[in-house]
Amino acid sequence: MNPSWRKPAGVGLILLLILLWAILVVSVAGWLDGLPWPVHAAYYLVAGIIWILPLKPLLRWMETGKWRE
Repeated sequence: MNPSWRKPAGVGLILLLILLWAILVVSVAGWLDGLPWPVHAAYYLVAGIIWILPLKPLLRWMETGKWRE
């Protein structure tokens, strides 16, 4: 079996996704200045979970070469 090029490409895309998401989250966090700490905590909790959503199709593509089942 030959190793697939999709896995290294997928890892690169995952790292790019994390970088772009982190930049977006930090940029939007400036709008929360002056709000109470529970608002900040909820924001970072939600932002820390949402980035996982696009990973399922990406991981599927890395394994099978198809975006959908």
